[in-house]
Amino acid sequence: MEDVRITIKPDVRIGTISPRLYGHFAEHLGRCCYDGLFLKPTSAPVPNQKGFRTDVLEALKNMPMPLLRWPGGCYADHYHWRDGIGPKDQRPRRLGMSCGEVVEDDNSLGTHEFLWFCEQTGAEPYLAANVGTGSPQEMCDWVEYCNSALDTTLTRLRRANGAEKPFGVKLWGVGNENWGCGGNFDARDYALEYRRYATMLRHVDPHIELVACGFDEPWNRTLLQTLRHHLDTIDHLSVHRYWHGEGGELDPSEKVSYRLFTEASLTEAFVQQTADIIRVELGERRRVGVALDEWGIWHPEARLQFDPDKRGGPYEQVSTLRDALAAAIVLEGFHRQCRVLSLANLAQVVNVLHAPIQTRGAAMWRTPTYHVFQLHAPHIGATALEVEVHASLLPVSEELRCVTATASLDKEDNLTLTVLNLHLDQSASVHFGGTEGRVLFDAQLLTADNPLAHNSAEKPDAVVPQPIKATESTQGGYLVNLPKHSMATFRLKRR
Repeated sequence: MEDVRITIKPDVRIGTISPRLYGHFAEHLGRCCYDGLFLKPTSAPVPNQKGFRTDVLEALKNMPMPLLRWPGGCYADHYHWRDGIGPKDQRPRRLGMSCGEVVEDDNSLGTHEFLWFCEQTGAEPYLAANVGTGSPQEMCDWVEYCNSALDTTLTRLRRANGAEKPFGVKLWGVGNENWGCGGNFDARDYALEYRRYATMLRHVDPHIELVACGFDEPWNRTLLQTLRHHLDTIDHLSVHRYWHGEGGELDPSEKVSYRLFTEASLTEAFVQQTADIIRVELGERRRVGVALDEWGIWHPEARLQFDPDKRGGPYEQVSTLRDALAAAIVLEGFHRQCRVLSLANLAQVVNVLHAPIQTRGAAMWRTPTYHVFQLHAPHIGATALEVEVHASLLPVSEELRCVTATASLDKEDNLTLTVLNLHLDQSASVHFGGTEGRVLFDAQLLTADNPLAHNSAEKPDAVVPQPIKATESTQGGYLVNLPKHSMATFRLKRR
């Protein structure tokens, strides 16, 4: 057992942890939107509200889910928003195309349905628009349809379709991965196209926030340099980060696990590097946030071709406790980067890739990653605090420690501390201080006997949070024994 000391510094404040950092992503890919969120005629008969699975809706509401990006992903650059409005029996059937998948899409899940779902779950909508096969006029029309309060042909159409008041959508992505599936642009050509879109969009609604498509360092520098005389057109720069374990989703090797944790921890540096590029290129002329609007683990088993006896659809993977701890590492980094990271979206929200929720027929279960997000919920909207951790390094890492932590202070002066023990073989005796004048009122632990433990239709509660006991130390602060491969959240209030 390792002795670990954690010191919370309530007076050293990093910044506000925006609710947008806890966003999610729903793409028309595999069984994420159709079957996962929204029922098709061929879906299993399950309780639903306006076509949305009630069990999934309630679970996401309780996670919570402050931000939801839709409809893509690669799908966005094939999507024409007019196909998804009006009477469902009159909507056109199109090819739904994303990541190599080509399916029939009846467009029954469209703008009104998605925005209703966001309202029910408390999510801010983030709409990704079509650059690859679309036009500035098409996107301008979508913004007008959603946001204008004036009396126009498009707003009359919106009202006829059931929405009297404007939806007021703030976040709009101008394309997705346009360096690849979104049109194979080069950076300068995309920048010129983005400038054309953004200029026209500002006329339709000057209050929206626009997200430009970023990529790697050369692309991002060229994009920002090309837009140097039009910086008022850009609010956020989108980048994506997936990481792949050296083994598979259930590879028991410690080397694979520690490599996965290390890759997750590098997400923080990736965000900082992107922010540094923005700072160098723009200086003080414009504040542009880093939008990590796709992130997560992408195991090698999650691919287009799948075994229907083992998986419900393409791009699905088993989501283990190990994956959940990797997600927790990333969320810690988000807190430390909250001054430059403006939004983030885990990919994807149901069934596909690093999903917090999975379904099979009428069954629905929360993955361990769901519980990580739920245990981190008290940090949302709070002020991130500096935390000092004295712990040894992981066996195969030169930077990542066995025990890591993040803390925040909310508006009610409640202190929240989240601690990870990433060691696969050793528990940790943790003393955490910096809690003077406060008393512990809640402590929850997420762990299992095996880091590959996971929930399923047959065992939906194999990995769930449990209370953990922490005792007051005679030296001040609290003592807790943190099991191997675990995460715990402690909440303290004023005495």
